[in-house]
Amino acid sequence: MENSKIDNSIGSVRIADEVVEVIAGMAASEVEGVAELTSGFVVDIANMLGRGKNQAKSSKGIKVEIDEKEATVDLFLAAQYGSSIPDVAQKVQFAVKEAIEGMTGLTVNVINVHIQGIAFKNAADVKETKFFKDSKEKKDKDSKEKD
Repeated sequence: MENSKIDNSIGSVRIADEVVEVIAGMAASEVEGVAELTSGFVVDIANMLGRGKNQAKSSKGIKVEIDEKEATVDLFLAAQYGSSIPDVAQKVQFAVKEAIEGMTGLTVNVINVHIQGIAFKNAADVKETKFFKDSKEKKDKDSKEKD
């Protein structure tokens, strides 16, 4: 566990990499168009085989490197189908930079956004929604005919 150390006149403050990962994850997940943070195929396989480091859910898909008072962040995510990938990536970069710098005082030099997939709406959800909508319309029609 690497720590970022901030010295001041009355002592020092250490910020763990994991804290910055959580901040980045929360900021990224709040951006419209981000479906989920992904750890990538290789990490998922390693975790399933018990050979990975089993990242916490909050830091899944995030890699942070901190040197002195500067940070570099890599985010791996899936975008929602229909969203503009360049717009989503730019909004993620801005949100993560603002959150980390605002909460930690670190300077964020680089934020790399890796789009590793597109999340589609589940076909079963679409059919279910259509089924219930059709059923409701039929019920409404039947009740109007009875009146």
